[in-house]
Amino acid sequence: QLQLAESGGGLVQPGGSLSVSCTASGERFDAYAIGWFRQAPGKEREGVLCINRNGGVIKYGVSVEGRFTISRDNAKKTVYLQMNSLEAEDSATYYCAAAQLFCSSPSGFSYWGQGTPVTVSS
Repeated sequence: QLQLAESGGGLVQPGGSLSVSCTASGERFDAYAIGWFRQAPGKEREGVLCINRNGGVIKYGVSVEGRFTISRDNAKKTVYLQMNSLEAEDSATYYCAAAQLFCSSPSGFSYWGQGTPVTVSS
């Protein structure tokens, strides 16, 4: 079993940057793909980015091209989401999740963290 904990959320001004982390404990972290998802109040959860075991990145439908990057450090059992040029529309609770073997649709992720809130506001 895998436990996930997000950290690093907070308040940031429009145009600013923020990095959130997802740290795992439990069984083999390097056997899992890790995805970042977000959910704003009153809206459905949406996928942001996912990183496979080999470092390959999958982009979901959210428009973060050129602004967000995902990376992983298997030795630290941590995945990072670096968010730049943040916009008010990026405000949401950000969740990380783990899927065995490959990135997939949200239903394919077996383990989820509790989320970390990100607010983009002046």
